[in-house]
Amino acid sequence: MSSDPSSRPPVPQSQRLAQLGLVINAGLAVIKLVAGLLGNSYALVADAVESSTDMIGSLVVWSGLRIASRDPDELYPFGYGRAEALAAATVSALMLGAATGIAIEAIAEIRTPHHAPAWWTLLVLAMVIVVKELLAKRVMAVSEVSGSVVVAADAWHHRADAITSGAAFIGIALALVGGPGWEPADDWAALVAAGVIVINGSLLLRTALRDLMDRAPEPSVLATVSDAARGTPGVLAIEKLKIRKSGTAFYVDIHVQADPALSLHDAHILSGMVKTAIRQRVPAAMGVLIHMEPFEPTEEA
Repeated sequence: MSSDPSSRPPVPQSQRLAQLGLVINAGLAVIKLVAGLLGNSYALVADAVESSTDMIGSLVVWSGLRIASRDPDELYPFGYGRAEALAAATVSALMLGAATGIAIEAIAEIRTPHHAPAWWTLLVLAMVIVVKELLAKRVMAVSEVSGSVVVAADAWHHRADAITSGAAFIGIALALVGGPGWEPADDWAALVAAGVIVINGSLLLRTALRDLMDRAPEPSVLATVSDAARGTPGVLAIEKLKIRKSGTAFYVDIHVQADPALSLHDAHILSGMVKTAIRQRVPAAMGVLIHMEPFEPTEEA
């Protein structure tokens, strides 16, 4: 995720990528399911299941981005940015659920004798790996620029699909090269892939929950806001600074100390200057609340 909060691509770009991901996931899910059933590969069937959750995930991401892009209103004066974190948490939960199902079925298949997968299933998996990794890189690039946790979740969801496909490729290859007795390698690959998905899903869920719990942003964001306020002529000290994230936007609550002799009018003008300075340094600061207080040298600022 980018540490620079000043650059945010237009939301429609993220929504278009979510729509593209939905179409690609739908096509790949059908291809992998048919190939897995005809080619006798449970790892490929498990991969198709993961792609199915990707479809739902892309719908969730698209909906989350669409809701988060709404302007603040009377019912939601701080905007709808939290929809992004909620969508990211939902996608993470889908990943964890899919991984659990894959692991259960993989264990059952390992214990059940079956035929080796067909060689041509490797071609299907190679195509899937390339497509999903390219899509993951495209979406990840947008998430790094925007700082959107739900777009990052979508990118990792695509990468998880590429990883499961890679594990399936290795498992099928081992089963084919090893010959009789190596048939379960395909199922072990599905089990390994499930573990990778659990790790990624857990990390994404933790990030989404942090945003929902109003965790402070990166220290660089706090430092940038503080420097912008301190650098404003007339500001003598900063007493308190709180920042919370909502979607890709930041909401700043800052206590600024100035000359006690300032009139209410002049203090109001100074607060406006501080707000402007912060927004110039951090354009993603959609809301800036300035508390003007008298500067007292005897107190720790």
